[in-house]
Amino acid sequence: MDIEQTLAAMDVVLPSAPPPAANYLPWVITGNQLWIAGQAPIRAGKYEFVGRVGAEVTPPQAQAAARLCAINVLAQVKAACAGDWSRLVKGVRICGYISSAPEFFDYPKVLDGCSDFLVEVLGDAGKHVRTVMGVSGLRFNVPIVVDAVFEVRA
Repeated sequence: MDIEQTLAAMDVVLPSAPPPAANYLPWVITGNQLWIAGQAPIRAGKYEFVGRVGAEVTPPQAQAAARLCAINVLAQVKAACAGDWSRLVKGVRICGYISSAPEFFDYPKVLDGCSDFLVEVLGDAGKHVRTVMGVSGLRFNVPIVVDAVFEVRA
């Protein structure tokens, strides 16, 4: 599988890996695991989606935000692997944090925007376990943040 060709066919260009928003590392490799810090729906240095799902952000917009988080997750994977996609073995886990209005509970459908994108790009290697939860708010008022764990080769 050629990830760059798959992305190009999808008309997706990975950005440079977004820098951390505070005093933490954007990724860490320990053993054969690559841990990616929470990625927000940021494009070209700007938060593309802001607000809470079910209030200022619609569920379809939230799915698009989750997809953008996945794009940023893959940008971090590419940076961590120094551009060598052959090091990527498989997805292990993603966790989505959804900032929502009190009456919104369809968190799994929102996170599908991330999961579906990862599987579309990586095929079976993109399948993962996941956790999703609603929260009362997130940094910079974004509707979703996604962190991830991947298996990589040394």
